[in-house]
Amino acid sequence: MSERDTSGESRQGKTDFGFRRVPESEKAPLVRAVFDSVAGRYDLMNDLMSAGIHRWWKAEMIAWLNPRPGQRLIDVAGGTGDIACRALPRLAPETGGQVIVCDATFEMVETGRARAIDDGILDGIEWLRGDAELLPVADRCCDLYTIAFGLRNVTRIERALAEARRVLKPGGRFLCLEFTPAVTPFLQPLYDLYSFQFLPWLGQIVTGDRDAYTYLVESIRRFPAQSELSELMAAAGLDRVRFRNLTGGVAALHSAWRL
Repeated sequence: MSERDTSGESRQGKTDFGFRRVPESEKAPLVRAVFDSVAGRYDLMNDLMSAGIHRWWKAEMIAWLNPRPGQRLIDVAGGTGDIACRALPRLAPETGGQVIVCDATFEMVETGRARAIDDGILDGIEWLRGDAELLPVADRCCDLYTIAFGLRNVTRIERALAEARRVLKPGGRFLCLEFTPAVTPFLQPLYDLYSFQFLPWLGQIVTGDRDAYTYLVESIRRFPAQSELSELMAAAGLDRVRFRNLTGGVAALHSAWRL
């Protein structure tokens, strides 16, 4: 039997931080340090390293989520709020719709809040600091749960998924956008070269932190494959689990419901 299960957690109480094995208690502070370091240039880096494709992925996420007026959405690992700000007009705050942005990293939350204020986005959005494994909201309080490029950064994926189910109302929708560990075979050599050589270099140039983007690349390779993540979602009590690959399997959308 493998020492490492599909959640990334071992029986010895260690977990993956990129390609390193660290005690579980150390991963969350290490991840926060990564995102504190790059928060100010995080959105710019997303545009540069994906050539803007991440915007299409997120548009596809919102389209599949199909938020409706009056619903309440929690966007976990919501960072600078780009998913939240995309969804908010469709939630129609004037009808009681609301989005909660919850992120564990102070600098990401503050950067997102400041940008939303600058853009005049004041109503229907709440900013919280909180861990995906222990969300600071009540049971069954949300109609929708989203997490984009955040699930691979948690210490225990199965606990984060259990929390997603806890906070969703019966009939609530779960949607995860995440990079995948393997792409279409003919793209793999080029993708590896791009990931391990170009992205850390670009991260150094733009943010001054090469190590942060080395970690982010490594964390993708340690993330469960689409079928494995689907099994974890079902094990957490989520139903009607399915996924859609995007851009040759570079990323995938995972959908489920709390029934």
